[in-house]
Amino acid sequence: MVTRCPAWGHPEPSLNSQWLSLLLLPLLLPGPPPALGMEDASFPHLGESSQPPPRACPPRCSCPRADTVDCAGLDLRVFPDNITRAAQHLSLQNNQLQELPYNELSRLSGLRTLNLHNNLISSEGLPDEAFESLTQLQHIYVAHNKLSVAPQFLPRSLRVADLAANKVTEIFPLTFGEKPALRSVYLHNNQLSNAGLPPDAFHGSQAVVTLSLSSNRLSYVPPSLPSSLERLHLQNNLISKVPRGALSRQTHLRELYLQHNQLTDSGLHATTFSKLHGLEYLDLSHNQLAAVPAGLPHTLAVLHLGRNRIRWVEAARLRGLRGLRYLLLQHNQLGAAGLPAGALRPLRGLHTLHLYGNGLDRVPQALPRRLRALVLPHNRVTTLGARDLAATPGLAELNLAYNRLASACVHRRAFRRLRALRSLDLAGNQLTLLPSGLPASLRTLRLQRNQLRALEPEPLAGLDQLQELCLAHNRLRVGDIGPGTWHELQALQVLDLSHNELSFVPPDLPEALEELHLQGNRISHVGPEAFLSTPRLRALFLRANRLHVTSIAPEAFLGLPHLRVVDTTGNPEPVLVQLPPTAPRRPRAEGP
Repeated sequence: MVTRCPAWGHPEPSLNSQWLSLLLLPLLLPGPPPALGMEDASFPHLGESSQPPPRACPPRCSCPRADTVDCAGLDLRVFPDNITRAAQHLSLQNNQLQELPYNELSRLSGLRTLNLHNNLISSEGLPDEAFESLTQLQHIYVAHNKLSVAPQFLPRSLRVADLAANKVTEIFPLTFGEKPALRSVYLHNNQLSNAGLPPDAFHGSQAVVTLSLSSNRLSYVPPSLPSSLERLHLQNNLISKVPRGALSRQTHLRELYLQHNQLTDSGLHATTFSKLHGLEYLDLSHNQLAAVPAGLPHTLAVLHLGRNRIRWVEAARLRGLRGLRYLLLQHNQLGAAGLPAGALRPLRGLHTLHLYGNGLDRVPQALPRRLRALVLPHNRVTTLGARDLAATPGLAELNLAYNRLASACVHRRAFRRLRALRSLDLAGNQLTLLPSGLPASLRTLRLQRNQLRALEPEPLAGLDQLQELCLAHNRLRVGDIGPGTWHELQALQVLDLSHNELSFVPPDLPEALEELHLQGNRISHVGPEAFLSTPRLRALFLRANRLHVTSIAPEAFLGLPHLRVVDTTGNPEPVLVQLPPTAPRRPRAEGP
């Protein structure tokens, strides 16, 4: 895959962690399954009198097994007849059904799975007694229909109920109540308010582990939720408070999603989260909090507080969170005094600290020693002292992009102790020289969008593990690149020198180079020896330079057997490029 420098504006970094899947979980809630029961099945051979002949399948439907009927995606407007009474799995998803006839459903008393996902079924088309005869039903999928209220009664045998993406404003005591086997309930993307959710909605259903109420109209966390819950989704509501005791019984809760609500400090009590002794993931981002909540459980591994109004982090509120791995505080209002020295020191297990888009003027002091990723782009950091990073020798990723760092304010020993550092991002600052003392462990170095005018070999000496170097959008000229600058970059595979002031291809580039970005320069000629030092080159970008039809010497690419991409678009004249004969296809003559 082609590696490119981050674009202007520097996208907010992502988390490289085992918790990435959890951070995305609100977007990946399970929908209905694919068409059910489609696996191969063997049927009786003709002439075997010991078994009855198979029943006829409804027209256009598929019946791969005696207990499975699949009528998905057939544009049906009427419930199919002639469904065998032996059916246990019935799929009617992706049709245009508007109602369920009671007489047809009541025949299918052995159903265990009923999939009605993505139809046009309204509450008027669903009789109150529609499911009363389905005493063995375990899975029901009615998401993406037009229900305005939930069914008044669902079978006691139910294990999974999906009513997401309807227009439900009300559920009833026996919709989900008195279901001892019920495990998962999905009600997201409806129009439920607290008035439509009865206090006994889950009475007698104490096996529920997953409940999704996200994207509704709840104004506070509902009381009397099942004590068995492990995952609770309440994001994208109108929640402004968590009533005292609302979460006091959910001692098994592991994941709690409250992002994109209207929570303020006054809407949380000191004991709101204190009884959640198994909580590992808490997302309170996109609210209106001015402080870190009190009473956080010591079991937390991920605490997401991004996009609030937090101005100051009180150390006492983080004490006891020794197992916290990821603390996300991006896009708050943390200023110069927002993170007092040592405020985060109690977080001994902290792996990633995310502070993107605040107002910090220096790297926080006395950070946890085991910190592996410090993400600080888009702040106001002006100085990097000799000991600012000394407390975190295990850092593997340091992102200081888009701050206000000038070369004179970066101490020559600032990076000396970071012997495990693999990725350093200093893009979008005010550097005129490469920093000194860069760790030999670096794999990626990003310096685009600075004011670099010269490259000398000394700052790059010893970086024999560096694989990617981005120097785009600076003011470099070929004459400002000192002899031997690339000599020790023996592992460099990607070099981005785009959007500088180069007039020709720099000489003596690293031998391991596979991808070279030279677009947006002033190159008017490519000589026959331009790439003699880079026999492994695979991709070359020369677009938007000053090349003409005869600017590239015919022999320029002869020693490049791996070359597959040459981009010469956007030049004054179309440039015909002849790739080596081993290339899989002949390149086109590209014009502006």
